[in-house]
Parts: sequence; structure tokens; C-alpha cells
Amino acid sequence: MRAPPVLLAVDIGGTFTDIVALDLRDGGIAVEKLLTTYPDPSDAALRGVRSLLGRARLRPDALRYVVHGTTLITNTLIERKGARTALLATAGFRDAVEIGNEGRYDMYDLALQKPPPLAERRLRFDVPERMLADGRVRRALNEAGLRAICAKLRAEAVEAVAICFLHAYTNPAHELKALEILRAELPEAAVSVSHQVAPGMREYPRASTTIANAYVQPITARYLERVASGLKKSGISAPLNIMLSSGGTTGLEAARDFPVRLVESGPAGGALAGVHWGRLLGERDVLAFDMGGTTAKAALTRAGELAISHQSEVAHVHRFKRGSGLPLMVPMIEMIEIGAGGGSIAHLNALGLPAVGPQSAGSAPGPASYGLGGTQPTVTDADLLLGYLNPAFFAGGDIELDLSAARESLRGLAAALDLPLERMAWGLRQLVNENMAAAARVHAAERGLEIRRYCMVATGGAGPMHACGVAQALGIRRIIIPPLAGVGSAFGFLTAPIAFDFTRSYVGRLSELNLAELNRILADLEREGRGIVEAAGVPAGDITVALNIDMRYVGQGYEVRVPFKLAALTAAHIAEIQRAFEAEYRAFYGKLAEGVPVEAVNWRVLISGPQPEIVSAVLDADESTSDAPVGSRPARFGPDEAPRDTPIYRREQLGKAWSAPGPLIIEEAASTTVVNPGWSAQVAAGGCLLLENIG
Repeated sequence: MRAPPVLLAVDIGGTFTDIVALDLRDGGIAVEKLLTTYPDPSDAALRGVRSLLGRARLRPDALRYVVHGTTLITNTLIERKGARTALLATAGFRDAVEIGNEGRYDMYDLALQKPPPLAERRLRFDVPERMLADGRVRRALNEAGLRAICAKLRAEAVEAVAICFLHAYTNPAHELKALEILRAELPEAAVSVSHQVAPGMREYPRASTTIANAYVQPITARYLERVASGLKKSGISAPLNIMLSSGGTTGLEAARDFPVRLVESGPAGGALAGVHWGRLLGERDVLAFDMGGTTAKAALTRAGELAISHQSEVAHVHRFKRGSGLPLMVPMIEMIEIGAGGGSIAHLNALGLPAVGPQSAGSAPGPASYGLGGTQPTVTDADLLLGYLNPAFFAGGDIELDLSAARESLRGLAAALDLPLERMAWGLRQLVNENMAAAARVHAAERGLEIRRYCMVATGGAGPMHACGVAQALGIRRIIIPPLAGVGSAFGFLTAPIAFDFTRSYVGRLSELNLAELNRILADLEREGRGIVEAAGVPAGDITVALNIDMRYVGQGYEVRVPFKLAALTAAHIAEIQRAFEAEYRAFYGKLAEGVPVEAVNWRVLISGPQPEIVSAVLDADESTSDAPVGSRPARFGPDEAPRDTPIYRREQLGKAWSAPGPLIIEEAASTTVVNPGWSAQVAAGGCLLLENIG
């Protein structure tokens, strides 16, 4: 029986919910974009799916599968609206999550605040047990003592429990027994165990990750059930896959068990879209720049591939200060939040200087120009005032922007700084662009990458509007604006394979590794991963397995990631692993530490299905389309310049051979592309717009 031909992606962002349907027979694409609903974002998602199917005349049984990404987990952690969560830790270690580490994210801040743990101290318990680093039991688990703690958990009406025992990643016997007891004593509670959630060394981030997973488990389970049942009520029986922060997708069961792996599921789609469209146009070095309604994110490729990090943070006390958030040990595409989104609010900071974000107007009440009750000035209001947005064609005309409300929202800031209104709007736009460029520049420098030779791929509702300004500040000379850029993350979901990543800490010098024990660990990881990926619908014969090893010189505190082929390791492989480490280390640091022994720390096995084959060439414009502007409007391109009468084009009307110099504006339903003076635009492969700096 032939598989259904249509793929469906649903991306819930902080401001907009984007839905994309792709017909694999002819590449036909249907798009729906609507404001995200609160407190239940699934309302807009399900309503949008029904609307799209009806408008595109698609039968529910035509869907092959649905991929869903959401900001629910991130928002729950930031807003601290998760379950009432307890921590069970090895006796003497319940305060590890509060002590954290010795690092200070701002050494000169005498009133420095650290993020409070998600499990308050009265709900953190010492459990009598102790496992040694080599997996030997020093103190047996006191089961009677644990049952007494369970009675306290019931009295406290605890909804979720995180179990994080010392060295459980080496020997999980005590955590497994504790899990068995908790399921018997508190059957309604969600339970997370560290050796499954974050099986790696370093006690503080491992405990923080396990608590975060437990904290969001109940709300995630209820949310995913609403989405799954809502799709079924709409007649959709296709499998529902959930987007992971690592750039793969997984089934419902794994998503419910490990919801902390979804923390960056939406932005991951934007990064994947950047790689997809870059490859289509022959660009391997890509800066994926995704600017939506709430935030802007960036990811850099290396040798054409996105880097995966297993150390990140969420719910920062200070948004852009590393070390001020809750640490997470989960795989995710290495991205940085580089700035504000279209709905980010402009204000004067403590020094009386203009600043943008981190607060966002979101979808309710939204920017002042939305006319939904918002009054504070946002980036969108400034862009409207500068002439870049068409008030009658925002979100395809579904939202009519109010220019007078945008003016009024900016009036207070302009008066406080004694600036003309339009000069204030220009300054805010430049501030946002420069902040994003500075963050991206530092991100590249930290990785030893020369960002000026990169090509930017701009997605998100606001990305194409700010791309030229950010690229120019970075010295980037080529920009790709893909088709459907405004729903780029949702499209990126469709390029993601079903995949899952498993990690185990097994520390040892290369010359002293117990290969029999190591091969047993790797076989266990592969077996677990294959079970999850097969459960998500991938045939066993289509599964591929990859190995990455975290390695360092003995005495170092942090590691470099070394890719290696997964096989039954023998003594002959050790020299190959050493050479692979030296190549990666030299690429990062420029020189080797000759004569210093090398040790492996973490062993990471990635199990994945095949890469989906996405039809994109059919997105090329039709030969009969018109290249003429549909009109013009005044727009500002400098702080003191008078507005220029700028030609306006509709993207769907541009032919394959179209090109024009800037300044110009290209409108489409889900985004607007602003081509600055000194730049040119042309239609390229796959219907992409290629912008080049010709100044």
C-alpha cells in the first residue's frame, strides 16, 4: 500500500503558531499562521490544522505524519509553572543544586543572584545510600528510610519526583530500586531518574537536568494528550512525532518520558531550515538566523554540519549572561539567543539608555500596532513606522496594523530622549541589529570561525526584514531568504529524521580502557536507542548508528567532541581514536599538549532513521509571472535621510529571472524582506531570494 503523500508540521512560538503542509507528489505547500493562544497553545494549533486542511482541500487521511515543536517546556521553566517537584538525593547531597559550582557569571556583582532550584529545599530529601565512582556499593539503599520519605511526599502533595543518586550513571541499581518503591508508594506522581535523563558525570548539572525533566513531565503529558486527541478528533490518524532540541524527532512516549529534550524544539527547526536551503544553493558555511515574534536565534555550521552541544542553560536570571541559568545536560543544536524578536518591548534601562527586551508583548496583548490592547513600543512598531511593513498585508492581511497606535507607543521614548519619532524608530532598529550582530560575532569567535565568509539564511517573521542590517554589521555579503521564510522553523521540522541520542559517562585513559566493559555499554546504548527509534516508526533496516566521544587531556576540566565509527572496539582502534582526538583538538586550540595522556569521558551513541526527502525545486516561480512592482511607499534607510519612495514587490509574482538593486521591499504572507541600499536581490534555485552586498 502506497504511503500517504502529505507531511504536516506545527510550530508553536511565543507569538505565532505556524503550520505547514507539504505534498510530496508535486511539492505543493499550504501555510497557516495565527496568533498563539494562552494559556493553552494547543487551541490555536488544532484550530489552525483544521483551517489549513479545509482551505487546502486536504483529506485527513492524506497525511503521512505530523511533526510538532513547541515552546511549552521553555515557557514552563521560565515562568516556573510546572509541577510541585521533590528531589531525592544521596545523603549529604540534597543541596548540590543550590550550591551549584564555584563560578560567578558576574564577578563584580555584589548582589549576584543565582537561579533558584526548581525543587525548593523543604522538598529536597537525603536518602541513605552511597555508590562509589567505580559502581561498587559503599552503603546499601535504606528502603525503609525511603518509604518514610514517601509518606512525607504524599503529605506535601508532591506531583513529580526527581531521583539523582551519586554515580548512578555507573551503577543505576539504587535508582532503579528507588523508582520501583516510588511507583508503588506514589503511583500518581511523575518520576525521573538521573541515569536515564542525564547519565553523565558532574553532579550539579545532572541533578538540575533531572529535576527540570520531572518538573515539566505532568504538564507535558497533559499537553501532548490534548494535541494527540485533538488531531484524532479532526480525523487525523497519522503518527505524531515531536521535534527534539537536537534536530531529530521522536514518538510520543519518549517525548513524555524525556520532555526536557524538547526545550529548544522550535528554534531547532530554524537551524535545520538554514542548513537545508544553504545546501540547495551550494553553501556549506551557513549562519542560520531565525528572528520571530519573541526572540532571535542563530546557529553556525561547521563543515556543513550543525554542532550538537550537551551543555546548555535555560531560565536565565540575566538573559544573555552564561552561568545565570539552570544547567541542562541534554543534546541540542548549538544555538545562541542573539537578541529580540518583533514583539520585544523597547524601554529605557537603569542608566537611562534605550534597550530592547527581554520582555515581549507576545501574542496577547501584542505590539501596539496589532490593536489588541498593547500599548508598549516594540520592534514591530518601529519597523512599521519606518515604512517596512504594509499595514494591510501583515500576516497575509489577517492582522491589520495600526500606524497611529505604533506612533503613540513610541512617543514617550522619543520625548524622554529628545528625538524625533522617526529617528527614535531608526535608533531602535539599529540597536536591535547591532546587538544581534555582536552576539553572533562573539559566538563565532569562541568557536574559531571566521563569520565574514559565511552565508546567512534568514527565517522567521522578522528575520528577512532585519537580515541586511545584521549581515552588513557582520561583514557577511550573501543572504538566502528561503520560500516560506516566515514559517521557516515549521518547514525545518519536515527535514528532520527520527533520531535519539544516548550518553553514558565512562572515564578512562585511552591506554587503560576496559574494552569488554566499554563494548557492553555501547551495545546497551545502541539497543535502547534502536527501541525508541523503531517505536517511532523507523524500520530496523533503515536505522543508522553514530558514535561521538567526549575527550580531553588528563587534568583538563572540559572536553572536545570527537566523532568516530561505532564498532566492536579493539586495541587496534585506540590509535585511531587518539588521532581523531588530536585532529579535533588542533582545530579548536591550534596546538597539542605533547606527552600528556588522553582520556575519554562520555560516550554518545546517536540512533537515527533516514533523512526525509523534501521536494523543493517545485517552489520555483512560474515562467508567466510578472516582475513589475505592485506599488511603492516611503521607507527610511538612514538616521537622517528623508524617506525614499521604495518599490514594493509580491514574492509570489516574481519570475525565475527576476533581479533588482535595492532599496526595495518584497512582501509575502508570512514575512517581509527589506533589501537595503547597496544590496541586490534575485530569484535563485528553489524559489529562494539571494541577496548580495554590491556596495
